[in-house]
Amino acid sequence: MRWVARNKEIPLRKLGVRFYLMRYNCLSVGRSVAGAMATQKVEAAEFDILAEKARVNCTPDDLLKFAKQFNTFLADCPDAFAGLTRLRLHIMRFAKPDISNILSICKPLRSLRFSHCDAGIGSVLQVEHARLVELVIDYGNFEQLSCAPKLERMSYNNWNSDGDSLFFGFVPRLSDLDLTKVGTRSNKTLELGQFLANAPNISNLHLDFESEKIWILPECPKLLTPLLGKLRVVNLDDLPEGCDIAWTMFILEAAPFLDYLCITVWDHCMETDRKLRKAHGYCEKENVEWKPSVSEFKHKHLAKLTIYGFQPDFNFVGYINRVVEVAVNLKEISLHDRKSCNSCGNLDPKIKVSPPKCSRTREERELITEVLGLASSEMVYFRF
Repeated sequence: MRWVARNKEIPLRKLGVRFYLMRYNCLSVGRSVAGAMATQKVEAAEFDILAEKARVNCTPDDLLKFAKQFNTFLADCPDAFAGLTRLRLHIMRFAKPDISNILSICKPLRSLRFSHCDAGIGSVLQVEHARLVELVIDYGNFEQLSCAPKLERMSYNNWNSDGDSLFFGFVPRLSDLDLTKVGTRSNKTLELGQFLANAPNISNLHLDFESEKIWILPECPKLLTPLLGKLRVVNLDDLPEGCDIAWTMFILEAAPFLDYLCITVWDHCMETDRKLRKAHGYCEKENVEWKPSVSEFKHKHLAKLTIYGFQPDFNFVGYINRVVEVAVNLKEISLHDRKSCNSCGNLDPKIKVSPPKCSRTREERELITEVLGLASSEMVYFRF
């Protein structure tokens, strides 16, 4: 590792180091960072620690080995970790007390990120920390999350669970939640009413379905409204093309103060080989069953609806008409074409619904506005 000399007269306020988990490199980094923290007024310090192998090449023994190496590094350089505000760890399988030990040493920590890490299949992630406000998990096996009382932001990308999905501990300040998962046949449906029972202050919710099975259950608004009463922004990403999107209305019914709803319909980089789809448990496309809970329901706060992947067909037009009918103070409908991706170009047309791009001429846009039956065309914005 090559260190670049810096002018010692310039105060060091922020320090970020990304390095591989190799003993001699680690010791050099740890001692240098500890020295900087002792002599400088470092306000923000980050370790981003990588494993020597890519995850695809790792065995379970490798995961245990990397965690053991990290624990040794932590024990050798506690002063460096004692000043960290951000920590990112990759490809490790911890023993039960390891994560608690990390958090007890990293007292100023505000952001923690695990990538391909766990404490065993279906393990509980216990995060008890006085200052932690952000938790990010990429491809983990944690099923239950007993989290910090000051946690405000959480992102969980593709949890690996076929059981009872996820469960939160006490997270009274959690306001920003981002969940991404490729749903398969064996996955149970996530019930927001149970999942968010201990997180009643969510204001920004992002759910990404990766163009596969819808893994949340449309629930009765009477059960959800006490939990979604502070929800302001919802993004529903990568809904599979060709499926009815009416089920998303249950969010409106359950979140009376929602201001902004964004829906993206996109078959993005799906596995297209039918044998591989079957082997991985991917589902055939199917609609989600949903029926309105209240016949005369009106929503007084929704101001903006955005749709990516809009097509002038019954699915989208009918959905927009339904939203306009219930959202009495709606001010803007923003309609976008399908998103584009160079890697999606050769998908199997038997699996992928690939309608032509939306009409762009003025006359065709006016026709779409007329079909929508809106009182004012100024409400609709075509972003093609």
